[in-house]
Amino acid sequence: MNNAEILIIDDEPQIRKLLKITLESNDYKVVLAETGKEGVHLVANHTPDLVILDLGLPDKSGHLVLKDLREWYDKSIIILSVQDDEADIIKALDNGASDYLTKPFRTGELLARIRASLRISLNNDSQPNLITGDLEIDLSSRIVKRDGNIIKLTATEYNLIALLAKNQGRVLTHQFLLKEVWGLGYQNETQYLRVFVAQLRKKLEKNPNNPKHLVTESGVGYRFV
Repeated sequence: MNNAEILIIDDEPQIRKLLKITLESNDYKVVLAETGKEGVHLVANHTPDLVILDLGLPDKSGHLVLKDLREWYDKSIIILSVQDDEADIIKALDNGASDYLTKPFRTGELLARIRASLRISLNNDSQPNLITGDLEIDLSSRIVKRDGNIIKLTATEYNLIALLAKNQGRVLTHQFLLKEVWGLGYQNETQYLRVFVAQLRKKLEKNPNNPKHLVTESGVGYRFV
């Protein structure tokens, strides 16, 4: 998706310059921000196709900027940070980051991840609302409604229900769901998955103890109907 507009939120002049040169040489439009506050303002005014966000910003944590943006911005956000601690990576992904790349980074890998994220955003934008019974899932705006009322979900809860909804009627295994939503390192954490499914049922089902939408396939996984 060339000619896409990418906003870079990073306080390091050298990184901004490198990214600007790299992205513009690949036909992307580039907008730059040095602080979290400036970045949020530019997202609101430019609505870029993708955001590259550093976590170590001078005015506020990139984690907080990410959470602020995810209140209303539904396109891809790639974290690019020197922070490589597993807890930071998990926190960012749980808060809605599309991808996470650590500095120093390889230019080719960053470009590949940008292309992949833009493809996902484009596919999501083209999908219609999914309506089943009293539930409506808008995959382009990341909004879930029950009986017309918006249900507030965390980023991880939304990612889980969206994955199930996109595969409506299919049984998705525990391992597949854990890998796709949380990553390769979580494929055996079935208890973790059960907790999130229980949370979703409380929010989405009229009777969580007798679910009509999020159905358990005993010993295998879950199915959305």
